[in-house]
Amino acid sequence: MGIHTYFRSLNELERIIRCPGKFKFEEHSVSAHSWKVVQYAKTLADIEERNGVRIDWKKLYEITSSHDYGEIFIGDIKTPVKHSSKELRLLIQQVEEGMIEYFIEENIPEDFKAIFRKQLREGKDNSVEGLILEVADKMDQVYEAFAELQRGNTEKEFIVMYRNALVKIKNIQLHCVDYFLENILPDMVKEETPSSIDIKKITEEALAL
Repeated sequence: MGIHTYFRSLNELERIIRCPGKFKFEEHSVSAHSWKVVQYAKTLADIEERNGVRIDWKKLYEITSSHDYGEIFIGDIKTPVKHSSKELRLLIQQVEEGMIEYFIEENIPEDFKAIFRKQLREGKDNSVEGLILEVADKMDQVYEAFAELQRGNTEKEFIVMYRNALVKIKNIQLHCVDYFLENILPDMVKEETPSSIDIKKITEEALAL
């Protein structure tokens, strides 16, 4: 019982593999994904600050570092399933939030419960920090899928993941999104290696949607 239980539970995120059930040249755990999302987010936030946007850094670090903690209870549900309908996505979110609340009630000391509820909440919202989290989360999908496509992985799910993540990113109105699309993504696509998959074409089609 107590905060030790929370710290100990973090080990479980190392054993949850993203995009389960599909052949992958490289597997990524939820904990590795969360670490990368924090790295993306802090650079994206720096870009926003350079453009005069005020960033709540404490909030940003809280929501990015803990955004997938709930997967300890429900695992990593495949993206096509999770987002097949708004109703299903809402139900999954409700189950995840309910299990987090139960975990807090059962294990976290009373004087820390409010803090944990704040830190483990769903962080994606219309605030600048919530939008940065959304972009950073989708950026990791882009990078994970790109690496698989670059190696010639013909699993259709990675093409869908890459395309959908790019479409989601480009429709978010942030300065860092413009920077990603104009400066980072082109460098990524230039790295394309000989493959049966035309990543450049998939990228252009996604950005045209």
